[in-house]
Amino acid sequence: MGSDLYSPGRSVVARLPFGADLLAAVAAVVEEHGVEAGALQGVGALRRARLAFYDQRRQTYEELDFDEPLEIVALLGNVSRRDGDVAVHAHAALARNDGTALGGHVVAGCEVFACELVVVELIGRPLERGHDKQTGLPLWTTL
Repeated sequence: MGSDLYSPGRSVVARLPFGADLLAAVAAVVEEHGVEAGALQGVGALRRARLAFYDQRRQTYEELDFDEPLEIVALLGNVSRRDGDVAVHAHAALARNDGTALGGHVVAGCEVFACELVVVELIGRPLERGHDKQTGLPLWTTL
C-alpha cells in the first residue's frame, strides 16, 4: 500500500449558503480557492439529507433520503481530483431531533440550513482518484 507525506497548507474557512446543495457548495469553495488536495470538516444543520451506504458484496451504493431537519454532528472528508475535476468525498454523522443518529456517505441532495466548513489544503503530489478493481470504488490512485 502506498503512502506519501503531505504538509498542511492554507486553511480555508467558509459558511455555506442557506439552501445550497452541500456537496456542490463544498466543491465551489475548494474550486474558488484552488485547493487540489485537502481535508475537510464541518458542523451545522441540514433541511434534508441524502446519504449512501456502499454494499461491498454488490459493489453499489444504496441511497437513503431523509426529508427532515438534521444536525450535522460531524462532516468529515477529503478533496482530490477525478478526471480533471474536483472530487469531494465526504461522510456525515447526523442527529435527529430526538437525539438518534444516522450517517453515511454524502451524496447530492443534502440541503444546507447552516454549515460552517474548514478545509485544510494538503501540499504534496496531486491526489487523483480512479476506479479500484478490487473494491469497485473511486479511490486514490496516485499513492
